[in-house]
Amino acid sequence: MNDEADLSAEQPRACTSSRLPHADGDAGRAQHHPQAPGAGPQETLGLTRLKKRSDFLAANSGRRAPMPGFVLLMRPRDDADPRMRVGFTVSKKVGNAVVRNRMKRRLRALADELLPGAGQPGADHVLIGRKGGIEREYCLLRAELDKALAKVRR
Repeated sequence: MNDEADLSAEQPRACTSSRLPHADGDAGRAQHHPQAPGAGPQETLGLTRLKKRSDFLAANSGRRAPMPGFVLLMRPRDDADPRMRVGFTVSKKVGNAVVRNRMKRRLRALADELLPGAGQPGADHVLIGRKGGIEREYCLLRAELDKALAKVRR
């Protein structure tokens, strides 16, 4: 038996792909974004993210302010750049990936809130999450970061 003889030679009509936006664009998304390309939310606050391991190691030689929920490291850079740089790290001792990511989100929120006003310009700030930090209330972590920033600025 040959089933191919019964098939239609007519080609199916082209359908629009669900992955491409319509000609008028995506109505749920803003078409113009005022930030420069590659500029993240922290760069709009005057904070730049630390990403290289060497920057984290250099910050380790600076001032320390251990708190129950985290450790703050701060090292003034001796360059003419007044921007603050901030980095976050949470080790595997704190918990699995979900717990570590949640802790980093909390640390980022704290840094976005407090560092632009209370951080030291021209310095690198590193927040290292501790095991008890994820259970602590946000208001306690905020007060601790405020206290730690005052301690390292002295």
